[in-house]
Amino acid sequence: MNGGADLGGMQGFGPVVEEENEPHFHADWESRVMGMVVALGACGQWNIDQSRLARESLPPADYLSFPYYHIWLEGVQKLLLSRDMLTADELKSGKLSLPPIEVRGTLKPEAVWDGLHSLAGAADRPEERPAAFEIGQQVKTINQHPEGHTRLPRYARGHIGRVTKVLGFHVFPDSSGNDRGPDPQWLYQVEFTAQELWGPDKNPNDVVTLDLWEPHLVQA
Repeated sequence: MNGGADLGGMQGFGPVVEEENEPHFHADWESRVMGMVVALGACGQWNIDQSRLARESLPPADYLSFPYYHIWLEGVQKLLLSRDMLTADELKSGKLSLPPIEVRGTLKPEAVWDGLHSLAGAADRPEERPAAFEIGQQVKTINQHPEGHTRLPRYARGHIGRVTKVLGFHVFPDSSGNDRGPDPQWLYQVEFTAQELWGPDKNPNDVVTLDLWEPHLVQA
């Protein structure tokens, strides 16, 4: 979707200021939000792509003004409400009024480290067909503006790039995030020049690489 999260190439937001020795969290509540989001993910009520959509679909004014972990908090509240895991009244009062629903799993404190580090490869799927593109091939991204979740950034749509890696056969977020199942597809690393994305006045030595799925691409 074209929301507040899709900022690539946009102007007028000021520079990105790097904070020296930046801490992981700037306040205690931020670490609590992250812990809550990780723990709730183990309930099995949504997947990572659906959680991204919950954050991306916040009103742009909120997305652009909220601190990072405030965005996480708003997103997980949307997910909890949509899955009937709590009510709006419970969210407001902080008190349980209905029995909790049954969930598929829980995350124990001693299992957090192994649980987080076992996610590598979780989206891998057996190859069902040959890859349509190969390393070195020129491809063009499709130009579409979906209402739901997509991993194809707005600034890269309708542009020509070059495949630099074939990354495997993976769950397709544009399907998984929109409640349409995993629909696995080939995943590629695609390189674009800055001039291709943003015009001839950009540095000819600058490039951007994106991980894009096969449905995002056509032969150039």
